[in-house]
Amino acid sequence: MENTGNQPRRFCRKCLLQDMDEGQYFDDMRRYIDNLDEDLKVSSQIYDERLAFCRKCDNLISGMCRVCGCFVEMRAVMKKNGCPGIPKKW
Repeated sequence: MENTGNQPRRFCRKCLLQDMDEGQYFDDMRRYIDNLDEDLKVSSQIYDERLAFCRKCDNLISGMCRVCGCFVEMRAVMKKNGCPGIPKKW
């Protein structure tokens, strides 16, 4: 991290998925979800219910939503997010 004045600047070290070890990438994503502020996350029950809808959806491919391009596990964990499909599933 480089510090310019009072604002720290962060630099992405691994920007492309093709440059990352797949296992490490998914471990990092799960660690990110686990460390989110609890006030931002839905309950584990709601999270599981959302993912159950995603598992049945034709727009799910390799953990990603073809409607919006997100990783569904990242989208489903956040209270502020909803299903991007039409009609919305959750």
